[in-house]
Amino acid sequence: MGIELRLEEEKDHRIVEELTREAFWNVYKPGCDEHFVLHHLRSLPCFVRELDFVAELNGMIVGNIVYSKGTVLSDVGREQEVLSFGPVGVLPAYQGQGIGSRLIKHTMELAKHLDYKAVVIFGNSAYYQRFGFEAAQKFAISTAQGKNFDAFMAKELVADSLQGISGRLYMDEVFFNIDQEQLERYDSAFPAREKKVTITQLKGD
Repeated sequence: MGIELRLEEEKDHRIVEELTREAFWNVYKPGCDEHFVLHHLRSLPCFVRELDFVAELNGMIVGNIVYSKGTVLSDVGREQEVLSFGPVGVLPAYQGQGIGSRLIKHTMELAKHLDYKAVVIFGNSAYYQRFGFEAAQKFAISTAQGKNFDAFMAKELVADSLQGISGRLYMDEVFFNIDQEQLERYDSAFPAREKKVTITQLKGD
């Protein structure tokens, strides 16, 4: 498959938001909000433009990955910057062909060269273990609410970079506080799609 990876450009923004909507529609809940989050994320200080990549096939964008910065804050006020990626989207017709894996591997290697030390994510543990992610609890890192679960994972980009680091992960509120009225207005500019409950929602993560 002739997949090419390149940095996203401003002209790609709407295409990538449409792709993201297609990739996540009805997957985790009826409808989705990932495209709305992405739309706002690009303008925030936490956004890492150097790691915003698209995957192209014959000139058509079929996948995308974006990164943002977060902070692990210890009980004594010590801060450690970490990365997180997401949303990571691939058009449904091209899923299961390794495109997402290529985006993740390429950008994590680039992140290491850019001197980032670690990545902390929320996702499917069975999938992300293949990239070397482990339970964040192993590194004494919890969510901002002090919780740990299988879907909360971390990976050192540099050996032992998370050793001695402990605390709670804080990320931008764009991921957590979504105004539903704003989301509905934003989504109304896209082609109408039916929101429904699917088996992937019932399985959970």
